[in-house]
Amino acid sequence: MKRRKAAKPIPKRTEFWNRLSVFPVIGIVLFASCASSNPYLKVDQEVSRGDYADGISYIDSHKKKLYRNRDAVLFYLDKGMLTHYDRRYDDSIALLQDGERAIEDAFTKSVTMEIGTYLLNDTTREYGGEDYEDIYINAFNALNYYHLDNLEDALVEIRRMNNKLRFLASKYDIITTNLQQKALEEHTDIPYNPESFAFNDSALARYLGILFYRAVGNADDARIDQDRLKLAFANAPDVYPYPVPASVDEELSVPHGMARLNVIGFSGLSPLKEESVIRIPLPYNRWMKIALPVMVSRPSLVRRIEVTAGAAGRFTLELLEDIDAVAQETFKKKAEVIYFKSILRGVIKGTAASVLSAAAEDASGDTGLALWLTSIGAQIVAEASERADLRISRYFPAKAWVGGINLNPGIYAVTVNYYNAQGRLIASSVNEVDVKAGNLNLVEALCTY
Repeated sequence: MKRRKAAKPIPKRTEFWNRLSVFPVIGIVLFASCASSNPYLKVDQEVSRGDYADGISYIDSHKKKLYRNRDAVLFYLDKGMLTHYDRRYDDSIALLQDGERAIEDAFTKSVTMEIGTYLLNDTTREYGGEDYEDIYINAFNALNYYHLDNLEDALVEIRRMNNKLRFLASKYDIITTNLQQKALEEHTDIPYNPESFAFNDSALARYLGILFYRAVGNADDARIDQDRLKLAFANAPDVYPYPVPASVDEELSVPHGMARLNVIGFSGLSPLKEESVIRIPLPYNRWMKIALPVMVSRPSLVRRIEVTAGAAGRFTLELLEDIDAVAQETFKKKAEVIYFKSILRGVIKGTAASVLSAAAEDASGDTGLALWLTSIGAQIVAEASERADLRISRYFPAKAWVGGINLNPGIYAVTVNYYNAQGRLIASSVNEVDVKAGNLNLVEALCTY
């Protein structure tokens, strides 16, 4: 959409540096990372302007810079969402389906290899996607199919989304059990099996189900999804701390001869990740580093979305799904697994450095120096190799707002206006819509501010 615009004494210098070459691992310190600029800045700028085609072109021409071989999921999701916004629905379907398959393959690998690779930092692995990314792939592919007049496949995507939500509650049980077994072998604290998610149903999935089932004449399933949408709100108050949109009750009572216009307005962009580091002291001036990813919300200016259908009517959209909150909630269980794995790695790496330091204190001469240098090297390796995996897709929206109005059939200029907290218009789109009785007349809008 277009917008308006006290440590052990160090040996003498010469002896120290003469012996340093014997331990090349210490050279890792020379590669200390520096803060780099955002490689996605150009794409972000194009998305902010609503120039999705230019953002896609930049991704294609700079793919090797933006995405490593282990980042296929990120490429599929980022480009898949931008092609959706650019109304290239066939391309978006193919990309998001590729992303979905890559997520499934990565999860299968993570289950079968978790015990043998728990010492590896997550950044060295193939990115397997966040749970919320896997869920909303299907919501946007359902919208892709709707825009291509294929409601049957749109409903298939909604059913896949609902199945994933049911699976989410038990997804990490196998991984956590494997980590518990490894903790027993390493004689360290045993991680508990985390509680199930507070989020196990999506109001957005149920809302789309209502609209699609209504459109194909399946009133019973439409009413079931209407009830389950309300249950989703009731069962997850932390994710849905706001009322059910009033328009939900109107969706299955369209007067005879009238047509229903529905609007979904997306706003903002989904969260990113930052690194949080904890250092736990160990004996002999060594420490255990724990680097954890933390989801951080991106601020949005949008506070109100208003829709006009020519001179026939005006209504305000209501918040249906806080996708940002869903991302935060579904990440909690994965974050616990990441923490457990980090503790296991930290114990092993930190203990090794402490043991070598202790041995160096008890030794003398060349042996003591060698052990001391090796201890330093072990600590440097532990410090440099322990990094949080900050990979995440960038272009899912943060919130979904919905509303609807009953109209006489006809052609309408449907305007979607986005306002900030001060009531200032910050973005607008106009769509000419042929609103037909008995049809699903759904307008989709986006403001990434």
